[in-house]
Amino acid sequence: MKIPSFLAAAALALAIALPAHAYPDRPITIVVPFSAGAGTDLTARLLARTMEKHAGRSVVVVNRAGAGGEIGMASVANAAPDGYTLSILNTPNVLTIPIERRAQFSLSSFDVVANIVDDPGTLSVRGDSPLRGVQDLVEAARKAPGTLTYGTAGVGSAGHISMLLLEQAAGIRLRHVPFKGTADVATALLGGHIDIATANLGEALGFSKGKQWRILGQMAPGRSPMAADLPTFAEAGYPIESGSLRGLGAPRGTPPETLKALSALVDKAINDPEFRQAAKGAEQNVRYLPRDDYALLLTGMQGRFEKLWAASPWNQ
Repeated sequence: MKIPSFLAAAALALAIALPAHAYPDRPITIVVPFSAGAGTDLTARLLARTMEKHAGRSVVVVNRAGAGGEIGMASVANAAPDGYTLSILNTPNVLTIPIERRAQFSLSSFDVVANIVDDPGTLSVRGDSPLRGVQDLVEAARKAPGTLTYGTAGVGSAGHISMLLLEQAAGIRLRHVPFKGTADVATALLGGHIDIATANLGEALGFSKGKQWRILGQMAPGRSPMAADLPTFAEAGYPIESGSLRGLGAPRGTPPETLKALSALVDKAINDPEFRQAAKGAEQNVRYLPRDDYALLLTGMQGRFEKLWAASPWNQ
């Protein structure tokens, strides 16, 4: 049956007059590409709680661990680009996995939203070690190449990449001892089985409480508020920035208006005093970078990792 023209015109006018659904109009999922309980998982849950407050919608955290983060990040890279399935993006993994192997995603698979936390890398020794600073470590390594041992959470981990950067910058050679996780690294250091432990700052601060544990320096652009007395590697003459940046990404192709609304929501959450206080209590070093600044930083890091891989492939 043919619809009278005046009815069709009225329906069109009504459709134009009705506002589009504001984002978000349903629950949001944040995928954590690692197991529950670790630092990245905590970052996501603190953010999700505050995003819910400002969005008026549920923000659900889902852990999809495996393959160094590839499984979780790939699941988001291949999700519908509608702003409702997001991923925590960790460095170095989001950058190094596609460099070292044929991965199911790359940095270009995501529309980045914002960086949330910067947990810089650190090096630590036992409290009774003669090494009291980064320069002490470098001098000892030069005197006895390949003898000082360092533990990491595995080949290609943030700690491993950090140490390769230091070896390259200082012209030294150390001996790598990979473990299953940072907790195992800490146990090995305290037991005297390795000389140096790699850990992100939040982890190292936790390990050092009440123990024979000395942090030598932090791989950050400036001293973290969490450890204002701890010098940076740049202060020792080695301007290395490494560790775990934790940001938020959406699948590539997310509509610009959705990205704009999502960015505004994340901006409100990260700048909420409640979030800041909770992050401080959890030893999460907030480093908020909006979309453009975050994308620029990741692109620069990607170039440095590509050069590092060309000189020192970390899976060999």
